[in-house]
Amino acid sequence: MPDNAIIVPCRLESTRFPRKLLHEVAGTPLILWVARRIAAEVPEFPLWFAVDDELLAAPLQAAGFQTLMTGAHHASGTDRLAEANQTVQAKRVINVQADEPLVTGAQIRKLAALISGDVPMATLATPFKRVVDFYNANQVKVVMRRDGRALYFSRSRMPFPRDLGLTIEDDWVESHPCRKHLGLYAYHADLLAKIATLPPGELEQIEKLEQLRVLENGYDIAVGLTDDPGLGIDTPADAEKFAAVLGG
Repeated sequence: MPDNAIIVPCRLESTRFPRKLLHEVAGTPLILWVARRIAAEVPEFPLWFAVDDELLAAPLQAAGFQTLMTGAHHASGTDRLAEANQTVQAKRVINVQADEPLVTGAQIRKLAALISGDVPMATLATPFKRVVDFYNANQVKVVMRRDGRALYFSRSRMPFPRDLGLTIEDDWVESHPCRKHLGLYAYHADLLAKIATLPPGELEQIEKLEQLRVLENGYDIAVGLTDDPGLGIDTPADAEKFAAVLGG
């Protein structure tokens, strides 16, 4: 039973980018770029991939990575994590996304530190730099309490500058607590198991943000700040951006 383990939930199908985890960038499936990045950045953490199809398991196993077959029915990555940890039995689970090929060791270690105490869940955020990103509903915002715990997550602009309305500029965004939520999480095992039994929350269903289920049920989420923004691959254009990074 490891104290900390990384589990990466992997779903074959994707609405915006079909089978993106198998999409090849520079001749290598995206999922392998992610696996190799995690292994290189934090070799001290045990690593598993919770997959829903043999097509995902095959390249990972061929490269020497541990996989766990999980049900194809799961509505969220959190549900898949909960099933996988029934086998892994980690006391604390760090969830790295399968489409984040630029995740850093500093990010993962910060999550591990945040989850080492009493707060049962942790995640990361990074400052917004541009108004155009702050207005983008696909870039989730988080506002925090003074103690670093989440108040709320939303696709809407938060905080909203009432006196300025729509006239804000990049420098305003940079100088105020406008923070982008990053899809990296860590959980105490008991909360992870509990989340999977809770019905979807009303706010969760409106915003389509599963972390709101945790807040709606009265649990705290610690938020760590990082200057490493990462790169989530949600579309073919994002894959091209990653290819450009690899090309220097």
